[in-house]
Amino acid sequence: MRICSFLPSATEVVYALGLGGELCGVTNECDYPEDARRKPIVVESMFEPSSMGQAEIDKTVIQGLSHGHALYKINKDLLFRMAPDLIIAQELCDVCTVSLREVIKTVSELSSQCKVISLRPGGLQSVMDDIVTIGAACGVEEKASDLVAGILGRVASVKERAGTLERPRVFFVEWYDPIFASGHWVPEMVSIAGGFDGLAPAGVPSRKIAWSEVAAYDPEVLVLSPCGFGLDRAVKDVGLLTRLEGWEEVTAVRRGAVYAVDSSSYFSRPGPRLVDGVELLAKLIHPEVFGVAVPPLAAERVTCRVSRLAVAD
Repeated sequence: MRICSFLPSATEVVYALGLGGELCGVTNECDYPEDARRKPIVVESMFEPSSMGQAEIDKTVIQGLSHGHALYKINKDLLFRMAPDLIIAQELCDVCTVSLREVIKTVSELSSQCKVISLRPGGLQSVMDDIVTIGAACGVEEKASDLVAGILGRVASVKERAGTLERPRVFFVEWYDPIFASGHWVPEMVSIAGGFDGLAPAGVPSRKIAWSEVAAYDPEVLVLSPCGFGLDRAVKDVGLLTRLEGWEEVTAVRRGAVYAVDSSSYFSRPGPRLVDGVELLAKLIHPEVFGVAVPPLAAERVTCRVSRLAVAD
């Protein structure tokens, strides 16, 4: 089978199922595992967010979507030469990758034999369902079931340990400028890890939120996770938040419970590594129970200066 993945999370699932050798095409954002970086790129972003400020990215996305301009492009010539048997796409968010509408249009020109799987994860269970769907389409149902069972077992372990703990007010910041509260599976992850994000209902899209609402909520733990970016960018852009009126009065800031995290690896991609995100959140929200050691480059405590957390062996 020749597989093309049109989103990073699907690429991670394909590798987790032992099918990396059958993956013939990916997006320019597929960077995990390392071998994915060496695959031919068939989907590419129309702009380069790493060189833009957060407000500029937000403006570009809004203008593009409002005017019907694609944010991603498919290399049709390369795709046609690859002649894939399966394309994995999604219909959750046109900001994350090429739209399903464009995928279906392209495939109709490609071949009637090419199958398209469209993923639409809204919560952790639907992410697990998508893994099973991919496994079934690729003929590795048992591997998919085993992978899901392992993930859910780790999630259940965190949930059980956190179940009797006091739940601090958490605010998971999905974007700094403008500020966005988290959505979809992330509020559920916070809850499993023993926190409560009263500004972010589970299973619905992320939403823009006024800083005044955040300040009034007065979170006891702040998790800074600009969607799609790694830890370095999360730390680099912290000044967008620290300059806000009343920042220093927020309980999380006063207590030193503000953490920048690697969103791309642990939170923004609905794939197997979300369980690592749950375990990371548990350490940030309840270090007294789950410990303080975190994976390298996973999280950093943010104060007036940035101090590194302990790194797990």
